[in-house]
Amino acid sequence: IRRLPVMLEGQVAVLSSGQLGAEESLALLSALRTSALYRADQNSYQLYPDKDLPGFLHRNRFPASRADRCPLIGALVESADRSIVIRDVHGDLHFAAGIRNANDVETALDRLQSDANLGALVESSRDELMEIFEEVFNHAEFTGRSGSFFAYEGLGSIYWHMVSKLLLSVQETLERSVRAGEPDSIVQSLIATYEDVRAGLGYTKSPEAYGAFPADPYSHTPAGHGARQPGMTGQVKEEVLTRLGELGLRVEHGAIVFDPIQLRDSEWTRSSSSFTYVDLQGRTIVLELPAGAVGFTFCQVPVVYRRDRKLHVRVHMQDGAVVDSPGAQIAPDLSDRIFRRLGDVRLIEVDVPSTALPDPGATP
Repeated sequence: IRRLPVMLEGQVAVLSSGQLGAEESLALLSALRTSALYRADQNSYQLYPDKDLPGFLHRNRFPASRADRCPLIGALVESADRSIVIRDVHGDLHFAAGIRNANDVETALDRLQSDANLGALVESSRDELMEIFEEVFNHAEFTGRSGSFFAYEGLGSIYWHMVSKLLLSVQETLERSVRAGEPDSIVQSLIATYEDVRAGLGYTKSPEAYGAFPADPYSHTPAGHGARQPGMTGQVKEEVLTRLGELGLRVEHGAIVFDPIQLRDSEWTRSSSSFTYVDLQGRTIVLELPAGAVGFTFCQVPVVYRRDRKLHVRVHMQDGAVVDSPGAQIAPDLSDRIFRRLGDVRLIEVDVPSTALPDPGATP
């Protein structure tokens, strides 16, 4: 067991695991921002640090000095046996072209085992030769195209699905920190870090920076190019989850829970306005919003946030009844009716404490 090179998947995994405390998570995220994974031109993170790969003529080669520790290699060269290794004009060694994997090496050694002149050397040198084979090709550290190819999800490339996973893991860390009662300075630092990761995603950029229409989903952005490989990548899943998290909406133990700690100041209406949505009957409905409100739908039920001093939820039924939910959640039985889109819930109103997040870069 040995360490692999740094990779964005590892950072995301340890953040999501919950094994780090809030301050440890912040330290990791700070280090990530100054690491070789960060690409300043896109203000985002690539899967693996870029690296120089050996050219064709430098592959499948090991020096004579390394071969000296394996007497069998010298014996094979002297006897002109090219079944496993071949010496070039510079004295360096190469594995034979027919060798594809360790099994092929083992098979060739088994054949040589019966040779009266080489049998003993095969027995004593087998482990050393297999070790050389692994050193040359390093199969144990093969991590797919990310570690050996360019473009796509290869070296120097940003893979946008993984960046969205990073975004979600930061949000999960933030939510755990709030539940744990961490100091406000820690919470605000995590919010700022979340916004920094968010600012690197495509739709926040100009077409010149993104290299494509910013609202279109793309798989990756290789070094020196704009976004590539259009399509609905896995990024979409995390974007749905993080947006619900930004709105402070979660489902816990069958109950709809509201805890909007990430609402940006710009998301609140500045004056009276209207919110248009499609209801469960397919009708287009226009809902009037006052100043200081946020409107969205969940399971096609309109949700309206209003600024107030205390978090409070009211569920308006189609028959005119109002179910008052002091606190942050809707009871599981009523939540279930919303999930199943039964149509008997007309509107959800939520009073939200006035602790909205200022927009990054906004003038104080």
